[in-house]
Amino acid sequence: MKFLITLLFSFTVSYVFAQEQVSFFFDSDKFVLQKEELAKLNQWLTTNKEVKVVGVYGFCDEVGTVGYNDTLAKKRINYVYNIIKNKVKIREDFKTRSFGKLHTLSPIKAENRKVTLYYILPSDFANEEKIIAEKQDIPVQKEKPKIKFPDIYVYQNPDGTTSSIKIDTIFMRKVSMANVGEKLKLESMNFFVDTFAIMPQSRSVMFELLTVMQNCPDLKIQIQGHICCVTKDYRDLSTQRAKAICKFLEFNGISKSRMTFVGFGATKPLFPIPEKNEAEREANRRVEIEIIEN
Repeated sequence: MKFLITLLFSFTVSYVFAQEQVSFFFDSDKFVLQKEELAKLNQWLTTNKEVKVVGVYGFCDEVGTVGYNDTLAKKRINYVYNIIKNKVKIREDFKTRSFGKLHTLSPIKAENRKVTLYYILPSDFANEEKIIAEKQDIPVQKEKPKIKFPDIYVYQNPDGTTSSIKIDTIFMRKVSMANVGEKLKLESMNFFVDTFAIMPQSRSVMFELLTVMQNCPDLKIQIQGHICCVTKDYRDLSTQRAKAICKFLEFNGISKSRMTFVGFGATKPLFPIPEKNEAEREANRRVEIEIIEN
């Protein structure tokens, strides 16, 4: 995903009053409840016919773009809303306010794939306006400052001379603005066949990642290696390739405490093995970074 995000359409509610809430959980990348959770929702509707819903929050933990996760969260909200809209009382304007902020998410991803209903009991209907007038304290992620990255990296050679290399500022901005749990592929990260030796044309990718790490001191990452073509990584190349990138960063001054590496072999292919063509093989043999802290 996937930028951890929350899309919420709601008037907020206060815990000073007897406000209730209930959550229904979705499978990864889905906006339709599975059988068990749908049964849970229907059971809640059966036993809470007299309540009034005053807010609906939608949550995502998916890895991907902000736009993708906004859309997925909205679909989850709309899916639940369409089920409940004719079965319980709902405040007419409950969907007219959008906060558009990132919620502080649980480290357990499955706990974030949900829609939460906030509702009040009949005994609190008299306090409805007070409940929605007092803003609930929702912890949000701080907006990340925009960093101006150089498009040329100047480095020192072993003989004392200096060289420069052109780097991609778009990729660096993506990494610096990524959310915890989000994964980004190191594009054009190539190795010599059956080795963990990095090909010269991939040097710019290494320096892009190094530049981000140098300019974002709070950034912590996990470097993840994957291979293609075979079902078992007999030589552990995926781990060795991820380690090679980690060692490059460490050699250039990045603390080991800010990065880890792992090899997944062929256990997480994007396309089934054996792949049908070179494009699929290239997609499977990849290196990704996952944002651990940012």
